[in-house]
Amino acid sequence: MPLINYVDASGNQFEAEVEVGSNVMQGAVDNMIDGILAECGGACACATCHCYVDQAWQDKVPAVESAEQDLLEAVVDPKDNSRLSCQLVVTEEMDGLVVHLPASQY
Repeated sequence: MPLINYVDASGNQFEAEVEVGSNVMQGAVDNMIDGILAECGGACACATCHCYVDQAWQDKVPAVESAEQDLLEAVVDPKDNSRLSCQLVVTEEMDGLVVHLPASQY
């Protein structure tokens, strides 16, 4: 299973093995990593799984689709590398992916 690296707003780092076909949000929830609330359960309806894809990985994850882009317009402190972690479906090629979590989802 690919290893996903989560970095919280304080700089604390957490690693989690996440099953291929699952998503980065579910990996955080299953491993009790704080910072991703996932209120809609991954339905791309709430943006409480906002994260920042590390710059080194931006070109290695799928492009943002329109539904995700619409929700990203409502997140706190959006950046060019903002993503909804529920939309980042894990592949073998994502082994080592680094995502940074915002200070707040609200």
